[in-house]
Amino acid sequence: MEKYILDVCCGSRAWWKQKKNPNTIYMDIRKEEKGFIEGEKYKHVEVNPDIIGDYTNIPFPNNTFNLVVFDPPHLIKNSSGIISKRYGYLGNNWELQISKGFDECMRVLKDKGILIMKWADTNISPRKILPLLSQEMLIGTHTKKGVNNTYFWTFMKVKK
Repeated sequence: MEKYILDVCCGSRAWWKQKKNPNTIYMDIRKEEKGFIEGEKYKHVEVNPDIIGDYTNIPFPNNTFNLVVFDPPHLIKNSSGIISKRYGYLGNNWELQISKGFDECMRVLKDKGILIMKWADTNISPRKILPLLSQEMLIGTHTKKGVNNTYFWTFMKVKK
């Protein structure tokens, strides 16, 4: 079966309603077994991608997918906290990671394909993220949950 969707930072697939969508390839840089985060609330959380890969070097040819989902880590530093354990962290070269990751997502998109990007302003304001992206946003919105805003941005790949 041909796959049409790629999630490049699937993590625990937290915002997926269909956690095993047959049209999707789930990718992440790591694999974690259930129970890797302590506590009753997290006992079923796992990171179980179809393929292990780095979103700054996506292991697929150009123009492969109709839809790419890009929800990179939102923290700069690793910590012992739940968020860092569950979603990962960017590190000191976060600007390059986000920029290169975005460009890689666009590379594997087919012409007129859609990229959905999710961002939470946990450590980094979207005002610092948006200039790093090589395409203009098509649609965007945000929600406030707890202390952070979560942004959902949509981009379309169009040949120039």
